[in-house]
Amino acid sequence: MALDWQVFCQDTIDKTVVKGCFGTGGATGTQTYLDWLLQAWGQTIIVAGLSLIVALVVGAIIGTIRTLPDNPWLARIGNWWVELFRNIPLLVQIFLWYHVVPVLIPAFAKTPKLALVVFGLGLFTSARVAEQLRAGIQALPRGQRYAGMALGFTTLQYYRYVLLPMAFRIIIPPLTSEAMNIFKNSSVAFAVSITELTFFAQQAGEETARGIEIYMAVTVLYVISAFAINRIMAFIEKRSRVPGLVASTGGGGH
Repeated sequence: MALDWQVFCQDTIDKTVVKGCFGTGGATGTQTYLDWLLQAWGQTIIVAGLSLIVALVVGAIIGTIRTLPDNPWLARIGNWWVELFRNIPLLVQIFLWYHVVPVLIPAFAKTPKLALVVFGLGLFTSARVAEQLRAGIQALPRGQRYAGMALGFTTLQYYRYVLLPMAFRIIIPPLTSEAMNIFKNSSVAFAVSITELTFFAQQAGEETARGIEIYMAVTVLYVISAFAINRIMAFIEKRSRVPGLVASTGGGGH
């Protein structure tokens, strides 16, 4: 079967080919499948970007409290958090946020479904970020802690100005993988009808019967996005690298 890329120039309503292909973005009632594809790509970027912010903020907090000295209860809470979110499938967590949380917590009843997906995906990924940050902190030489104590830093100051900046620089490579994974995992949003790339592929493929072209285009956008994330993180890693820093794999007890 020959490929027909003109399918992206079809109007989504009457299936006629629109001149200029991009249509008018729906401003005059005309929207092509290309317009829809680009809008879905934008939704995917929004879901992934916001989820990554949630994952980094929450993951940093959980990862930090798991390494606090002389606070075993906080460490246990952090461990429970990581085990809880790592051992429940992501799709199940999304359904819990979408169907169960609004019922149990009325404050979430009117929360937009996109926000619920962001919470679900962000908290799921936060467990992985927390584990990586814990490993990064424990990989730092013990001398870092002693130097902070010698300067009279409090525990909060020591973590804020010494440990966390160094640990985050160490874990940029695994964070790159997590950023790429969170973009790909955003596809679970289709399960609650968020109009992202996978939802578009499923709907447009059924409407046009041109699944090969539709899924090839969506795949290309996923690859482009993952490559862009990789390059951005590589740039950040290069700019933030500490010359001569070699992390010890045996350092613990921070």
